[in-house]
Amino acid sequence: MARPFDYTAEYNRKLCTADEAARVVKSGDWIDISMGTGFPSLMDAAIAKRKDELREVKIRGYLIFDPIQMVECDPERKHFVYNSWHMSGYERKLCDRGLCNFNPMVFRNLSWYYSQFLTVNVAMMAVTPMNEHGYFNFAGATASARSTLDKADVVILEINENLPWVYGGLDECIHISDVDMIVEGPHGPLPSVKSPAANEAEMKIAEYVVQNMVDGSTLQLGIGSLPNAVGQMIAKSDLRDLGIHTEMLCDSYLDMYKAGKITNNQKKLDRYKSIFGLAIGSPDLYDWIRENPGVVTYPISYCNDPANVGKQDNFVSINNCISVDLYGQICAESSGTRQISGTGGQLDFLEGAALSRGGKAFICLTSSFTDKQGNVKSRINPLLSPGDIVTDPRSQAYYIVTEYGGVNLVGCSTWERAEKLISIAHPMFRDELIANAEKQGIWIKSNKR
Repeated sequence: MARPFDYTAEYNRKLCTADEAARVVKSGDWIDISMGTGFPSLMDAAIAKRKDELREVKIRGYLIFDPIQMVECDPERKHFVYNSWHMSGYERKLCDRGLCNFNPMVFRNLSWYYSQFLTVNVAMMAVTPMNEHGYFNFAGATASARSTLDKADVVILEINENLPWVYGGLDECIHISDVDMIVEGPHGPLPSVKSPAANEAEMKIAEYVVQNMVDGSTLQLGIGSLPNAVGQMIAKSDLRDLGIHTEMLCDSYLDMYKAGKITNNQKKLDRYKSIFGLAIGSPDLYDWIRENPGVVTYPISYCNDPANVGKQDNFVSINNCISVDLYGQICAESSGTRQISGTGGQLDFLEGAALSRGGKAFICLTSSFTDKQGNVKSRINPLLSPGDIVTDPRSQAYYIVTEYGGVNLVGCSTWERAEKLISIAHPMFRDELIANAEKQGIWIKSNKR
């Protein structure tokens, strides 16, 4: 049997300290730092130390949960300008402080953006230690990693000894021959995300969704307490032989797997395998995906492609939103001009579920919320508020669900949409919504009151 080539010498030639690697960054550069588990904390700290030597270094990243030192050290943004493709809670706070700008995107297209349009002077990410064949694995951050690294003038890998090696179907690794610099050093625990406990209204929404699923469904869950509630309810349900094809893998899927709900044996594409693009969760989740042939990572360009999603029968997409207007326009990423999240893959999976035989895309929201002043406000409104971003256009609206039930807007006229959406609004706002619908010319006399 042939022995693998020894890549140790090449590894050692490219090995350097974080401070040495940081010297390749120049004023005016575009640098990309990977998301989630791929965040290169050692390189971040080393570049931040060069603050006074650098000006207008532009940084792109997303779904980062640790403090970004390059951002925190420069509150005036003279040296570093950070931009996010998709907001974590931490990045949202940076945005509120004026230290982050949002890059609008549809997630499935992000690799295309890099290959065709964007400049990347330096790209850096945390990866697993190299294996005997000279490969490093992206672990839970495959997402758009390879397309970003391929576009970079300089590729810097930071070895994180805590990362799990995750099997993949495409672009889950990079070879040492494609790497310019390697950095080693100690790392803390991997980022962990815990969704807040679901409230009573969210549990009612989850109940409606689960009641409208069938055995053998393939699932995509979004982020937050509401999709988490759906996952917990599925784990306790009588559903069986479910599959996973998702953008983000989180602990809700692990709960379903432990309950015996996940077999992937009904999938038409990637049968017997749970497919994901990025993973963020508990240590148990990272242990589950470590060298597990049944849990496989692909780039987002594959996971979120509506054509791939549509190949699965009974595909169920479950995401939440902030508000909906009476025309069916869905805002899931901003409150006025305040950026909350991002488009991410919501629109991808909405389109994909519509292509699936028996597929359903559920956009979920509580019917009302209480603001900081204690005022109860409706999430279903006559029109979106000024500044609200349309994440999903009315032409793509599908199932909308509140604690008062669910409605399907596909093929509905404007007056039918108004009637259906008002029927699942909070009762205290329904008369006001009817009055506004009449003013907007989307209410007819035969509509139910």
